[in-house]
Amino acid sequence: MGEGKVPNFKPISGSDLPRFAGIPTFMRLPHVEPQSDLAKSHVDVGIIGIPWDGGTTNRAGARHGPRQMRDMSTLMRNVHHVSGIQPFELIKCADMGDSPVNPIQIEDTLDRVETFVRSLVEDGITPVTAGGDHLVSLPIMRAIKDKLCGGKPMGMVHFDAHTDTWDRYFGGSMYTHGTPFRRAIEEGLLDPKRTVQIGIRGSLYTPEDKDWGLEQGIRVIEIEEYFDLGVEGVIKEARRVIGDDPTYVSFDVDCLDPVYAPGTGTPEIGGMTTHEAQQIVRGLRGADIISADVVEVSPPFDQSGATALVGVTIMWEILCLLAENMQKKGLVK
Repeated sequence: MGEGKVPNFKPISGSDLPRFAGIPTFMRLPHVEPQSDLAKSHVDVGIIGIPWDGGTTNRAGARHGPRQMRDMSTLMRNVHHVSGIQPFELIKCADMGDSPVNPIQIEDTLDRVETFVRSLVEDGITPVTAGGDHLVSLPIMRAIKDKLCGGKPMGMVHFDAHTDTWDRYFGGSMYTHGTPFRRAIEEGLLDPKRTVQIGIRGSLYTPEDKDWGLEQGIRVIEIEEYFDLGVEGVIKEARRVIGDDPTYVSFDVDCLDPVYAPGTGTPEIGGMTTHEAQQIVRGLRGADIISADVVEVSPPFDQSGATALVGVTIMWEILCLLAENMQKKGLVK
């Protein structure tokens, strides 16, 4: 939807149109064209897809994630069953389509995504994104730092099996889905001392793979410590690390055990459950969540759509927190 009549910024009701019918948009929300007058004047949160996996080093396929996530998101409804939050009563939310990408050129894609997301932010629209591989977090952070963080490095709650703070792949490219947060720290986008990584596990290339992030001050909660602390202990520690300042949430579905999310590029056994992930996200309620992404949903490895359902359900959980925080801060149109 471009210029003209203002839509009802609520999901299409299941009593108006069956969930298997109609054009799939994120959470059955209206589609609003970016940079339209309607977007500038009415949209608070834009859900966007980044259909790109050019940073993937092994099992490609996450470029197809946003499309399948849109389809599975028709199962989302309006009211959070635990918190009672009704995000679409607090904010005006729309599907803003997909970011431009270049499927065969990494640096060009990084520029395209940054430009697209920055244009939304400049129009007062907070992005929530569906990837795509995890490298997409880097241009998003580049785009939101000045407007949403006042130019200061942001904190981050990072759900993942991997730290994504490696340096180069095959001694060459600085940009892969294993490097975004090393680059973000080097560029001053991310505050390592306000960064907590949850669920880290799996074999390493070398014993030194862990060292760089720890040396920067990142709080790494490996899966063994995760189970020792328990969900409540992890929530308490995460909130201690991020404090009260602006915080980004990045959720890689491979933080989950692959029995819950097999459709991902780098699965690692021995992870958390979907319910544990939901509990931790809910435990961030009241934190200054400013934006978020859900990444690494790869439909070719799970054609059932179950992994995509996991991804959009976690997106819904985060959206509830974001909506409440934006309403509390008066950041609604």
